[in-house]
Amino acid sequence: MLHAGQFSRPDGLAGFLPRVTEWRMTGTFPNISISTERLVLRPLEGDDVPALAEMMNDEQVAAWTDVPQPFTEDAARHWITQYAPAERAAGHGLDLAVTEFLTQRLVGIVQLTKTNWHVRSTELSYIIAPWARGEGYASEAALATAHWLFRDQAFERIELRTAADNTASQQVAQKIGCISEGVLRNACIAHVRTEDGTWTDVRTDFIVWSLLPEDMEGSDEQFADIGGFATYADWN
Repeated sequence: MLHAGQFSRPDGLAGFLPRVTEWRMTGTFPNISISTERLVLRPLEGDDVPALAEMMNDEQVAAWTDVPQPFTEDAARHWITQYAPAERAAGHGLDLAVTEFLTQRLVGIVQLTKTNWHVRSTELSYIIAPWARGEGYASEAALATAHWLFRDQAFERIELRTAADNTASQQVAQKIGCISEGVLRNACIAHVRTEDGTWTDVRTDFIVWSLLPEDMEGSDEQFADIGGFATYADWN
């Protein structure tokens, strides 16, 4: 499981964290597609419903996120058709499907939340499907998103939060150049299976990471060779 932060709660789906609304909203993310050598990041589509539901029903997703379990296709459809478009239109953030360039298969999700347009900062989270882990997709998708935010959207800060026990997510943060800023003690609720098969909440710490434009200097040439940005209308 590769995950950072807590995914925001799609309205109407019990179990997600409350949406943070106190940020000053002065902008809106475009409907963007971002391409790398192996991936295309694009807006979620109706055809993603089955794969999204399957991905979110994974044990590791249940352990490290507040995605309600079981995650139904109706919940996936609500996320795609209502929640994600509303969040983007309101300026709160952006949800992007991560797909393989060659197969077009859904392999993950990147989510931007808690966007502060005055400070030009946002929080980045990622989930990779169980059938696509171990390929480096999380770091590739996160790095591409960061380049787009800094180059195209003039952002100044990206924040990630990883559970203290989620070493896979921490490795992604380190790989893309994030700097650890400290620990939020007891700020994260993870989930573990009990003997009867149900889930129970356990508290753990959040590690806070940040990524600034100057932290990306070592990856500029690498990214220039493997991808670029386009409006979704142009790509589609």
